[in-house]
Amino acid sequence: MAHHKSAKKRVRSSKKRQERNKAALSKVKTMIKKVYATEDAVEAQKNLKEVVSFLDKTASKGRIHKNNVARKKSALTKHVNKLAVAK
Repeated sequence: MAHHKSAKKRVRSSKKRQERNKAALSKVKTMIKKVYATEDAVEAQKNLKEVVSFLDKTASKGRIHKNNVARKKSALTKHVNKLAVAK
């Protein structure tokens, strides 16, 4: 356990940050599942727009690495485009 005042504060602040990051990552996973579960191309496109926006926000805050975000956006876009073509 930390003994210095500043070390105790770092423990508290890192725990807060960890919870915030965990919540954001969980939300990203849920949103991605929602896009993959959607059969309708129009609905999938709408969901994709929301996911991309949220991914960009999380990347700008440093919660997810920008290359990881780019990879996720690419895969999701590919999936949605496949749905649109299959229509």
